[in-house]
Amino acid sequence: MNKTMLRAAIGASTLALAIFSTAYAAEAGEAPAKAKEAAPLAKLSHSQAASQLSGAGISITSSGGCSDRNKPNCTSLDQVNSATIQGAITLKGASGCALTVTGGTETGHADGTYSHWNGYKLDFHMTSCVTNYVKNTFTSIGGNKWQSGSGNIYFDEGNHWDVTFHNCGGCLKGGKG
Repeated sequence: MNKTMLRAAIGASTLALAIFSTAYAAEAGEAPAKAKEAAPLAKLSHSQAASQLSGAGISITSSGGCSDRNKPNCTSLDQVNSATIQGAITLKGASGCALTVTGGTETGHADGTYSHWNGYKLDFHMTSCVTNYVKNTFTSIGGNKWQSGSGNIYFDEGNHWDVTFHNCGGCLKGGKG
């Protein structure tokens, strides 16, 4: 085997290993480290996100009856991350629970990198179905918080669930949120 053929064989092996590793990680509900770091966040408009949620049977409610991102009594999905919406859809499918979004990207929530404003968080109406699913499926990490296998954080705030979607919750295989 000459050097050119050897390099081609090594290159093909490296590519096959990369494809296998990516497929294995997807099967396990994980994303490869590089993909997590390099993937740009796709932002959705309120109407795009609302349409996706509605199509999955997820309701949205607003105490102010509005969707203005700049009003704290509205429930806005403007500039939400697409992975956040996919995570909500994954949660509904995995749990079998009715879901109602009560908070999105509107002003009035706590600041931070993984905040509502930055598109990572949604609030959900507190139901016994969602509560039982989260507490019986995910790992308690203290302080009324549970973490899914994919890394999403579920915080029981007493009257609603505050969920931080770091990813879509295993959406590639319909995994658990």
